[in-house]
Amino acid sequence: MTMSVQEKTSGEEKEEESEDESEIVEESPCGRWQRRKEQVSQGNVPGVESASLAMDTEEGVEVVWNEVLFHDKKVFKTVEDKIKEMFENLMQVDHPNIVKFHKYWLDIGDNHARVVFITEYMSSGSLKQFLKKTKKNHKTMNAWKRWCTQILSALSYLHSCDPAIIHGNLTCDTIFIQHNGLIKIGSVWHRLFVNVFPEGGVHDKLHQHREDKKNLHFFSPEYGSCEDDYAIDIFSFGICALDMAVLEIQPNGDSLVSKEAITNAGQSLEDPLMREFIQTCVGPNPRLRPMAHDLLFHRVLFEVHSLKLLAAHCLINNQYMLPENCVEEKTKSFDPNGVMAEIFHKDRPHVQLKYSHVSPLELDKFLEDVKNGIYPLMNFESARPHPVPRALTMSQEHVETVKTPTPEPQEAETRKVVQMHCNLESNDDSTKIHLTLFLKLDDKLHRQLSCDIVQTDSSRDLVNELIHYAFISEDDSDKIVAFLEDALSRHRGSANPVTTI
Repeated sequence: MTMSVQEKTSGEEKEEESEDESEIVEESPCGRWQRRKEQVSQGNVPGVESASLAMDTEEGVEVVWNEVLFHDKKVFKTVEDKIKEMFENLMQVDHPNIVKFHKYWLDIGDNHARVVFITEYMSSGSLKQFLKKTKKNHKTMNAWKRWCTQILSALSYLHSCDPAIIHGNLTCDTIFIQHNGLIKIGSVWHRLFVNVFPEGGVHDKLHQHREDKKNLHFFSPEYGSCEDDYAIDIFSFGICALDMAVLEIQPNGDSLVSKEAITNAGQSLEDPLMREFIQTCVGPNPRLRPMAHDLLFHRVLFEVHSLKLLAAHCLINNQYMLPENCVEEKTKSFDPNGVMAEIFHKDRPHVQLKYSHVSPLELDKFLEDVKNGIYPLMNFESARPHPVPRALTMSQEHVETVKTPTPEPQEAETRKVVQMHCNLESNDDSTKIHLTLFLKLDDKLHRQLSCDIVQTDSSRDLVNELIHYAFISEDDSDKIVAFLEDALSRHRGSANPVTTI
């Protein structure tokens, strides 16, 4: 009996601990983000005082609630404008292989200040953890090229921003891998923190992070002694690529990875192209290190994209023009024995490709993987630089309940429109048109907007107003203008008072 009671008590204690960790201890000013007691580790994120698990009540997903504390309010005030500008820019960073930065706000008390920011939660763990598990199970890795391509895709995006964003903390601890093989890099704000935050406090913690022996080998020899540029990220990427290739560089007894260990790991690679690729990245002269975009054309990574992949990207990029579930509906209408392509040969039988050779389920999974960023298109001339847009006038929604001392700054909409439809209906005397616009955003949020328009209203004016009130992203302005112009033109040329597109 005594033993049974003890087991029950232990189980109850664990359940109580679990309940305590999931208890909501704070809400964001708008009420969307709810912080829990449970602390999380999202790699070695310097400068962040604490990182807690939180809930996004709008999307129903877990996120990370990060806090940076300033114990001297006067010091904070001297850099407040720089901090706001930095976080506004971070919110505009949008790439499938970069951990998403959702929101930030300032909490200013009498004697202290706090910056709170919300980031995507990577529940599957870091690349370092994955490599250790893989090595323990003695499994060979065939995904090295795909991983390198995804990491370089993210670095190429960051380096081609205007101004360029230097990561400065790229290690296997700050690279995350999801269950579907999607790679995302986190801690993008590391070097921005160093450049914006003052000496002392946060800056000292960043310096201590640089001295962390277990990750010291990821930092280039010139790190911290000269002006930041892309070369420090390329060196770090080279070490990550080597780590991925050998599953883990063996450290010395004191957990410090020496130059000799790196050299031995590189020489152990059997593929000469892979070995030459990594050596190019980790060379001692930063001026000789190639840019991320150029590395994607290296012989070890370069490949001609299949027509299937090109078509998938074309479909995803123009998804807003297509009805929902169009791929599923289209494949249902195909005759399985129908021939979709045929290859003619003079000296041997023709080859026929039938619709039955394509699995709709495999096609859906492939399109989802392309959309998520697992198969990026990178073997093309990049249009650079990519300007990091500044925040526009924000939404005018009022926050009813404020749970922290200062309100959140308003923000522009950054989510992209993936589908749109509209309904146009003229009034009795045809002086006005009632427009109802249906939008589906990339996070599956549906938005329905309506208004009355007159003959003098232009599509551009309507779209500018949608941007002003943060209903749509500025990046979507041109395609929505073209969509509305086409819809209005069709409606005005039709005898029917109601038009649905």
